Amino acid sequence: MGVRLSPLVKSRKISLSTLSNKIIAFDANNLLYQFLALVRMPDGTLFKDHRGRITSHLLGASLRITRLMIDYQIKPILIFDGTPNILKLKVLEERRVQRAKALKEWEEEIRRGNLRKAFSKAVVSATLSKDLVNDSVDMFKLMGLPVIFAPEDAEAQAAYMCERNMVWAVATQDYDALLYGSPKIVRYVTIQGTDFLPSKKIVKPLEPELISLDETLKALDLTREQLVDVAILVGTDFNKGVKGVGPRKAYNLIKIYGSIENIPPEKINGQIEYVNEIREIFLSPKITKEYSISFEKPQIDKLIEFYRDRNFSENNIEKIVERLTRFYTDLERPKLSEWL
Repeated sequence: MGVRLSPLVKSRKISLSTLSNKIIAFDANNLLYQFLALVRMPDGTLFKDHRGRITSHLLGASLRITRLMIDYQIKPILIFDGTPNILKLKVLEERRVQRAKALKEWEEEIRRGNLRKAFSKAVVSATLSKDLVNDSVDMFKLMGLPVIFAPEDAEAQAAYMCERNMVWAVATQDYDALLYGSPKIVRYVTIQGTDFLPSKKIVKPLEPELISLDETLKALDLTREQLVDVAILVGTDFNKGVKGVGPRKAYNLIKIYGSIENIPPEKINGQIEYVNEIREIFLSPKITKEYSISFEKPQIDKLIEFYRDRNFSENNIEKIVERLTRFYTDLERPKLSEWL
């Protein structure tokens, strides 16, 4: 879900061509959730193969990633979440309960024959299981794409790599990567971007946007440490935040008092638990230095077998394979510095 910082960050619209010939680190879990939410039948049912295995995420990711690669020469690497921090477990359990509730509501709307409302419930019920992650990892590796496993949060690992110019930017829907120190994040890296809003039951068009940490901090006149305090007041994946405190109010409190410790308790309904621990998560995150970002020749025969075993249409298989073949044929493998 991430931190609600939208009213505060400084973003600018870009075209996908801005990302051409650049290595972009994708938050893989975030990416797959998008397809599990939206790549569905009209009644909200996920696509499955003959064995009952879910394939919506595989189909969506394959088609989008290869399109970005061949049409815009974007060089994607996929970073997966690792073991969640203990402070995140409560939030994850709350989300699990919410998704289970949405699943029951979806089933009820199906029984009523209300397909439009059923779809809106199905979107919220999306769950990324370990099996779905493993399938995705296998597929990305067969495609020749770099796959990295973060010790904890994928966005923390991606931010670390972006800070060191190993990638140009972090592609994610969330703002957490900014708190982790990523100089740049890009949102809505998609060809025909739309976002379905279940609460309003509408689809809105989306354009890619670039967000600079430095520009955001300068505009807000905050340090990164203070931006983390703003996030803690609003609520993060590691705490609920203060009731009644949104992004703007949190920002004003930190501007006035400088840090959470200096805010009078009555203004934030008492004390916030684990403030220092949450700061530590964002400011000194767990990362790995053991990774590779080399693009390997795709294993076409095995990839075709993988797709056919999951009942991909021959048309989609041909499309994906043709894009991969063109991308790797054209790739001259310049030095990393020439990509950044």
